[in-house]
Amino acid sequence: MSPSPPARRLRLGLPRRVFSQVLLMQVAIAAGVAVLATGLFLAPLSDQLDDQAMRRALAIAQTTAAQPRIAQDLRSSHPTAAGPVQSAAERIRKASGAEYVVIMNKEGVRWSHTDRDEVGRVVSTDPSDALAGRDVMEIDNGTLGRSARGKVPLRDSGGTIVGAVSVGIEYDSVRARLIHTIPSLFAYAGGALAVGALAAYLISRRVHRQTRDLAFSDISALLAEREAMLHGIREGVVALDRGGRIRLLNDEAQRLLGLGAGAIGQPLEAALGEGRTADVLSGRVTGTDLLTVRGQRVLVANRMPTDDGGAVATLRDRTELEQLGRELDSTRGLIDALRAQDHEHANRMHTLLGLLELEMYEEAAEFVGEVAGAHRVTAEQITEKIHDPLLSALLVGKATVAAERGVILAVSEETALPDRLVDPGGLVTIVGNLVDNALDAATGLPAGPAGVGHARVEVVLRIEGPAGRTVVLRVRDTGPGVPEDRRESVFTEGWTTKEPPVHGKRGIGLALVRRLAERQGGSVRVCEAPGGGAEFTVVLPEGLAEPRPVATEETR
Repeated sequence: MSPSPPARRLRLGLPRRVFSQVLLMQVAIAAGVAVLATGLFLAPLSDQLDDQAMRRALAIAQTTAAQPRIAQDLRSSHPTAAGPVQSAAERIRKASGAEYVVIMNKEGVRWSHTDRDEVGRVVSTDPSDALAGRDVMEIDNGTLGRSARGKVPLRDSGGTIVGAVSVGIEYDSVRARLIHTIPSLFAYAGGALAVGALAAYLISRRVHRQTRDLAFSDISALLAEREAMLHGIREGVVALDRGGRIRLLNDEAQRLLGLGAGAIGQPLEAALGEGRTADVLSGRVTGTDLLTVRGQRVLVANRMPTDDGGAVATLRDRTELEQLGRELDSTRGLIDALRAQDHEHANRMHTLLGLLELEMYEEAAEFVGEVAGAHRVTAEQITEKIHDPLLSALLVGKATVAAERGVILAVSEETALPDRLVDPGGLVTIVGNLVDNALDAATGLPAGPAGVGHARVEVVLRIEGPAGRTVVLRVRDTGPGVPEDRRESVFTEGWTTKEPPVHGKRGIGLALVRRLAERQGGSVRVCEAPGGGAEFTVVLPEGLAEPRPVATEETR
């Protein structure tokens, strides 16, 4: 026989759903507040009722003692059940609803009492305070049981104390008032509890809708998963509230934007500063896969509004992809140039073969020298003027590509650049972007005689400034130029007049040029070139390092 399954134990505790827990806790709080308020009200109520009863008894006694006839009758009559004092006291007792009205002389002998048999006897409680001229309020036991009492002195017309008046209010009536108050008080407390329970239910329903019937354990698990996801993904996530303040910034977003955790809670413009990145994240620039440049990084941003009026933006780093895309473009251009060179090389080889078959050996030698010398002269001219190997190699390669595209790439005679660049890679990026744009602008235009006029790109690199450390770069082309009203917007991320390439989007090159120049404290501008076209000028005030000291025999 298979063992019987263990019996399930009944587990008592809070329900798991947020809706149920909130409702239960709010009802418990409302009930606790109602009970506490009822208890706090009942605690002083008994004392208040006692005080009211004693003051009422004292008022009746003072009113009785204020009648001069009673003092006269007290002095002129004997304490009898049918005497005038007894008659007056009973009339006052019935009219006021008191339990008793006792009038006594200075020896404490009663002239009146509710029980006629007590008339003529000495009172059971001490009347000395009242006979001494003091008003007394107390709760005490007497011949009629426990009562709330008021005692005052009785004076004649001359103000002499001739006795005292004692009035009692039945204590059971005070207790009855208290007991009578409790049901109504509980009714009020129950009504307040019902209103509180209804409000708790409505609030819990709202919580139910907002939390989508999740349990607290589910919410805590979701929060833990959210933190792990936000800080583990390789995309930057920036969350903004309806006021444009940063309320969430994951680790990747901090890295991409160059911000710290202290930026949380700050307005977006205060944390990022003015610029396209802030415009994209704030929603002033709309669209999908928007390009922006932050520092040296090319970012792709997407923004999604949220129901509470805020927004969540995601950031992807496209820096490496953009560099690979540009390298791909350069490689394709180089492949096209090599293909053209291969075709031209085949033509030249056929020409050389023909000269050799015709035994025109001198003409063949001269033809080979001209072909080889043209490329060698171009490389030598560039390396003589530009001593940085990276930059000179870049321009040699660009010259080959330009020649195959029908554009003359010339290095100005003014060019002179030593091998002391502070940031060679940055300058290579700047020159490469500007030369590529110039070649695109000049491609397709007819070349003039001796390379003058159209289809020409000229590069100028020289040193200026009193310290000899400022690098000035000028790239001129014979293209259509840049209209004056667009000379500032061309440096904005995403602005372009070209068709997008296969690998992605355009509009990044000139923005990177400006960022790289500004990073070194420099600037970039565009104007019209002499003779037409565009001229881009980049100034890098600290582009060169300090010259190295020349070693001498004394320093060796």
